[in-house]
Amino acid sequence: MLPADVTGSSLLNGRTQEFTFSPGPIFANIVLADEINRATPRTQSALLEAMSEQQVSVDGRTHALPRPFMVIATQNPVEFEGTYPLPESQLDRFLLRIPVGYPQREIEMDVLTSHRDGEPVEQLEAVLDCEQVERLQEAVRQVRVDDAINAYLLDIVSATRTCDDLHVGVSVRGGLALYRAAQSAALVAGRDYVVPDDVKQLAVPVLAHRVISKGYLHGAEREAIEALVERLVDEAPAPA
Repeated sequence: MLPADVTGSSLLNGRTQEFTFSPGPIFANIVLADEINRATPRTQSALLEAMSEQQVSVDGRTHALPRPFMVIATQNPVEFEGTYPLPESQLDRFLLRIPVGYPQREIEMDVLTSHRDGEPVEQLEAVLDCEQVERLQEAVRQVRVDDAINAYLLDIVSATRTCDDLHVGVSVRGGLALYRAAQSAALVAGRDYVVPDDVKQLAVPVLAHRVISKGYLHGAEREAIEALVERLVDEAPAPA
């Protein structure tokens, strides 16, 4: 896959003899990147600009992406053949990393039976429009976060930066991501304020993919890094 396969490219119009930009699949509100770490580093660089700046640059011109814009991606284990390690700067742009795993037997049975008469995905209908998503994003920003919660969150972030087992701790962007995720969890729970458990429950999925363990160079597993972050969270005193 080449960068142009993601961003789009300029094509020559045979009638006008002018180049016209043809947008790629990145020009969508929700982009699903399957097996993202199979893309080459050049393609990852193009995707990074989209995730970071919500724009793409092609042939010296900048094209804004639609809003809201979000990327959902799946990733293969690094030991799989044909995979590339994702740059730390790109991993830092993902809000959450959630293990998928295999479904429970009952759920997998439902998958089998639901495919008996066709493809269920083709029957899906929208439950939100873009305007509603933007209103939800704005509502998240209105959720109150007490200074004691902010201090607790920063204690966790600081612990990753001073931990002897980590080469790289959580960035400022990572701390803000945990802040926003905690606000979102509170809103989903029907509260207009964040509680310590919102931070604690989301710390591992928000922060673990943003740190680099010293054991990473020797093949440390994702579970080990997550356990390390979880330990740092447990050691941080939560506000009463």
